[in-house]
Amino acid sequence: MTSSSDNRAVLLVAHTGRKEARLVAAEAAERFAQHGIEVRVLADESAELLGMSSALATHVEAGPEAAEGCELVVVLGGDGTILRGAEVARSTNTPILGVNLGHVGFLAESERDALSYTVDHVVSRDYEVEERMTVDVRVRLDGHVLADSWALNEVSVEKASRERMLDLVAEVDGRALSRWGCDGVVMATPTGSTAYAFSAGGPIVWPDLEALLMVPISAHALFARPLVVSPSSELAVTVQPTTGGAVLWCDGRRPVDLPPGSRIEVRRGRWPVRLARLHTAPFTDRLVAKFALPVEGWRGRRHE
Repeated sequence: MTSSSDNRAVLLVAHTGRKEARLVAAEAAERFAQHGIEVRVLADESAELLGMSSALATHVEAGPEAAEGCELVVVLGGDGTILRGAEVARSTNTPILGVNLGHVGFLAESERDALSYTVDHVVSRDYEVEERMTVDVRVRLDGHVLADSWALNEVSVEKASRERMLDLVAEVDGRALSRWGCDGVVMATPTGSTAYAFSAGGPIVWPDLEALLMVPISAHALFARPLVVSPSSELAVTVQPTTGGAVLWCDGRRPVDLPPGSRIEVRRGRWPVRLARLHTAPFTDRLVAKFALPVEGWRGRRHE
């Protein structure tokens, strides 16, 4: 739960390229303001959010401290926008509350037509906060660090073009596992198990289970099954010296070019991401709802 301070503020992050998101952002800002909650928006997005004036929202500069002093980061959009919200919120440990304006919206907690319900729950502090593990990633080449980053859903090593496969050696806990000619490898968290890792054939992992996933993409090898390992394990992938055209993606948002010989190391993230939850429904119900799974004929548990 949040503190009882009367000086309350939320940071709105929206998909500014969508008219619906801009309209919902203006509506949300007005609703929060009516309840005496300060609304902040990123300065470089404020003009696109229907020219949101300083009378309706305070403009803050984008950066690691953008969500400082905010009770929540309220994100309006699909999972991609929520992942962008996670970038804004993570350094200040601010919880994220997602309002889905996309398709599946697996990370979102409410839908556009429930905006009034969502605001009411925020106003009354009627929500819970759960922590989701992240992954940290480091790229090395010849002993030098080329890049450091992190991800909430997944880190993926992929082909930059369709012409040729990647030649990769996978590793777990400092021991070689297998060499794959493949389109790439996804290394994911349980939160990311319903995203890219799922589309690559990986298992769905319940979010309260802490683990790391490694899922090869279209690997030409006898052993190319998805792996689920301890959250304390370290996963690594080495791009073979003869392989060019590889790229690292963090949550599908932050790319890093991988020269031949690059080593990508993935481990449990130092800082989690916090998600605000309005509902306490089991994760199974979320799967059924988000993926529209057929459950006709289910009779439930029978009590003798």
